[in-house]
Amino acid sequence: MPRRENTPIKRTIRRDQLREMIPLADSTIYEMEQRGEFPRRFALSPRCVVWDLAEVEDWLAARRSAPLARAPHPDVRQRRTRPVKGLDRVAGVALKGG
Repeated sequence: MPRRENTPIKRTIRRDQLREMIPLADSTIYEMEQRGEFPRRFALSPRCVVWDLAEVEDWLAARRSAPLARAPHPDVRQRRTRPVKGLDRVAGVALKGG
């Protein structure tokens, strides 16, 4: 996410306010920051970090407008434990029993 260096910061939010807006774990937010996928925090003092509210709101708007790509469903036929029976085996058992 590109930083807006020229835009003055009008309002900042602390971690509690960020958690109210973004229901993600701290570790997830930190990892997304490191990858450049979330606005970076900055320190006001050695013990106080904040986020630019405008950057967080822009990130939310971008996430809302872009659909999230979901992971494909796993192929259950490749499981090693409890493999799924093929349709031919199920049909063969039904034919023998009938």
